[in-house]
Amino acid sequence: MTVRVESIPGADVARYLEPLAELRMRVFREFPYLYEGSRDYERRYLATYADSPASLVVVALDGERVVGAATAMPLEQHSDDVVPPLQRAGYDPKTVYYFGESVLDPAYRGQGIGRAFFEHRERRARELDYRVAAFCAVDRPADHPRRPPGYTPHDAFWTRRGFVKRPDVTTTFSWRDLDEDADSPKPMTFWIKELT
Repeated sequence: MTVRVESIPGADVARYLEPLAELRMRVFREFPYLYEGSRDYERRYLATYADSPASLVVVALDGERVVGAATAMPLEQHSDDVVPPLQRAGYDPKTVYYFGESVLDPAYRGQGIGRAFFEHRERRARELDYRVAAFCAVDRPADHPRRPPGYTPHDAFWTRRGFVKRPDVTTTFSWRDLDEDADSPKPMTFWIKELT
C-alpha cells in the first residue's frame, strides 16, 4: 500500500478542512447516501472536530493529497440526532465514542485503508477510556432506483470488525438527495461495538 494513514487529533484537523470537505461531498454523492452537499455545511460540520481536543480525524494520504478520511468524537459532543437513541437503548453517553463517517476515493478501495480507519479510531477510543464505539448508517430499500447493479452494502465488513447492527436503535438524518429539491428525512440504523 503506497498510501499512509495518519491519526490527526483535535485542532490539528484545521489544515485538512478544505480537502476533507471536497472529499466528503464527492464520495457521499455515491449510493447509498446520494448526498447533494454544500461546501459551507461541510466546513461547519468538520470544524466541530477541530474544536474538540478528544476528537479524531484519520486521513489517508497519497503524498500530500487526501484520498480518504474517517472521523470520531465523544458522543456527548455530537449532535442531538445521535445521543437520544443511544440513551434510550441504555448507553451512557459518557462511555460512547461515536464514529462519524469513513470516506475513501474509489481508486484507493480494497487496499486495507477502511480497516486501518477503524483500527485508528478504536485505538483512540480505548486510549480515552471509552467502553463503546458506535456509528449509524443510512437504510435504503433493496429496490431503490439509484441502487447500482451488484451493489454490496458494508454490513459484512462492519460485522467482521466486531460491530453489531441494532435495528432497534435508529434515528433520522435529513439531507437533499441528488434528485430532490429539498432536504428529506433518511432512516439511520446504529452499529455498536463493546470495547474490551
